[in-house]
Amino acid sequence: MEKKLEIFSHFEECPVRKVLNRCGDKWSVLILLVLGEVDNMRFNKLHKTIGDISQKMLTVTLRTLEADGLIKRTVFPEIPPRVEYEITERGKSLLVHINKLVDWAEENMEDIMESRAKFES
Repeated sequence: MEKKLEIFSHFEECPVRKVLNRCGDKWSVLILLVLGEVDNMRFNKLHKTIGDISQKMLTVTLRTLEADGLIKRTVFPEIPPRVEYEITERGKSLLVHINKLVDWAEENMEDIMESRAKFES
């Protein structure tokens, strides 16, 4: 047990920290959820679908997800250039776990909100 817990205390070696650091933020999760529902999506449509993300943050997050192989970016040689994003098989394998978190959140949100209200009063 001690050996298993030890990995969490060393950032350089901790796979959980490495993964959550790159894709555990709300924007990454939302982008993966959206792209998991479609075959592909263009930048502007993705931006409109998420709504409250800035274009800069969307660009940065898409690059991070692409660097980790969770999404694929395809540029079509057209004028103006058309760029589409799609979730990869690796992204789909992570999405299975994200969807479990979504289900858990939906099942528990009411109780969580009640707990927060009790805590704050």
